[in-house]
Amino acid sequence: MQDQPTAIELVDIVAEFIRVHAMPQLTGHAAFHARVAANALDIVKRELQVAPKAEAEEMTRLKALLGHDGRLEDLNRELCQKIEDGELTLETPGLADHLWAITMTKLAIDQPKYSGYVRALSEMGLRT
Repeated sequence: MQDQPTAIELVDIVAEFIRVHAMPQLTGHAAFHARVAANALDIVKRELQVAPKAEAEEMTRLKALLGHDGRLEDLNRELCQKIEDGELTLETPGLADHLWAITMTKLAIDQPKYSGYVRALSEMGLRT
């Protein structure tokens, strides 16, 4: 475990360097790639912030849906198989809520400004 700066702070510092210092000096493809790199760092930062809590909640829901413990990746693979086989459907208690929660988490990390995500948060009484 590191002290200061944290991983989130390091990602922030590098993204800021790219945006504030590097990008203004770049043109064409180099500027485009710098913007892509800065955006990728923003995604990494949001994942570092959101993923630990979201994955713990996802594990809890998966255990309830599947009735047993396991690794997150294995439980997700099993869930997909049960959905594909028709063993679990949207009528299965908790499945629709689980799918909605993981969709919202993925959007929070990847596309937090996506209009549908922002609207859904607003309808839920939450803010971005």
